[in-house]
Amino acid sequence: MKVKLYILLIISALFIQFACQKETTSDNGTTNLRIRLTDNPFNATEVNVDIREVKVNFNDDSTGWQSLSTNTGIYNLLGLQNGVDTLLASGNVPTGTLKEIRFVLGSDNSIKIDTVLYPLTIPSGSESGLKIKVNKHLNATLDSLLIDFDAALSIMQTGNGDYKLKPVLKIK
Repeated sequence: MKVKLYILLIISALFIQFACQKETTSDNGTTNLRIRLTDNPFNATEVNVDIREVKVNFNDDSTGWQSLSTNTGIYNLLGLQNGVDTLLASGNVPTGTLKEIRFVLGSDNSIKIDTVLYPLTIPSGSESGLKIKVNKHLNATLDSLLIDFDAALSIMQTGNGDYKLKPVLKIK
């Protein structure tokens, strides 16, 4: 009986020791970051955004931009609702605090209302891109960010009938 108790105590001690260890960083100080996209419901048929590149920045200034492997293409944001999302970009990045994400956009952006397709203007979308402040510490294991696009708050119709996108984004 004493032997069984002794073995049980040793196993319990080993379990507690390994369960309480802090997460260690990877050997090379990087993590695999995934950036995903989803949308809140909106009263249009399509909101198409032409994504050309996704970059991340770990510096407080604009010198540290790093490109991720981006799944380029035109994304209908309204197809990414009710728990549906898509993987936009991924790549190995340094562990530490992610300061910003930048989406560089192409010119093939549009909004479809009923059956009519309208151009969607995105100020500085193809030049400096859409920047999102993040300030999230990334772990040494796989890390994933979900960017929730709110189309209802982001799209404005101008007085002349044009549509502009001023993104309202939330990071989850």
